[in-house]
Amino acid sequence: MEQVLELKHIHYAYHNLEGETPALIDISFALNKGEFVSIVGPSGCGKSTLLSLIAGLITPEKGLIKINGKYLRESTTNVGYMLQHDELFEWRTIYNNVVLGLEVQHMLTARTRQRAHELLNVYGLSQFENARPSELSGGMRQRAALIRTLVLEPDLLLLDEPFSALDYQTRLNVGDDIGQILRQEKKSALLVTHDLSEAISLADRVIVLSGRPATIRQTIPLIFDLDSDTPLNRRNAPEFKTYFNLIWKELNTNE
Repeated sequence: MEQVLELKHIHYAYHNLEGETPALIDISFALNKGEFVSIVGPSGCGKSTLLSLIAGLITPEKGLIKINGKYLRESTTNVGYMLQHDELFEWRTIYNNVVLGLEVQHMLTARTRQRAHELLNVYGLSQFENARPSELSGGMRQRAALIRTLVLEPDLLLLDEPFSALDYQTRLNVGDDIGQILRQEKKSALLVTHDLSEAISLADRVIVLSGRPATIRQTIPLIFDLDSDTPLNRRNAPEFKTYFNLIWKELNTNE
């Protein structure tokens, strides 16, 4: 299969006046086109650091990162980054928030404007185009943040616990919505989460990291026998408990 992302032998450490703190050791994996991969691990193990490396915000000390076959520093691939909070601006309407990235990147054209309207319509926000963020529920705001990312047509989406600020019920519904949206848009996505149920319900594979300094403990493919393979349906499937227990055991095994 065609690879969108490849990491080989990535090492990274934080440095301060007190010395060096290793964060990631020998991380290697690939993400195929159209694949959704979740990354789980103990709190503080370096999951978000890994996304920052892939986004090019920081540079690995060793190893290489390729996106669409090109080294990260040479790649022109559009990478979308969705954070824990929606970061919508109250002084802009929902539509103007959605097209903000297009404005910044000088990509606001008749075609991209139309694409923004289409996405808002398809995903149930067209009637709120002129509303302010404070007029929307948390789930609707997060959907608007995803549309803002999708309208840039990224080849790769990095999701850093994008549902963690939501209450549990909203989190389930939004996770189901966004999971299905990404499938429909055929996007390649990498999700960092503390929530094992979320990781299992959304992903094709789960990468389990050890405690800091993080290494890859195991990669677990997720296969469900479902007529309609949606995040919510997965949670009720018999395979779900098996995968949950397997990942939980892996996270809590001391080496």
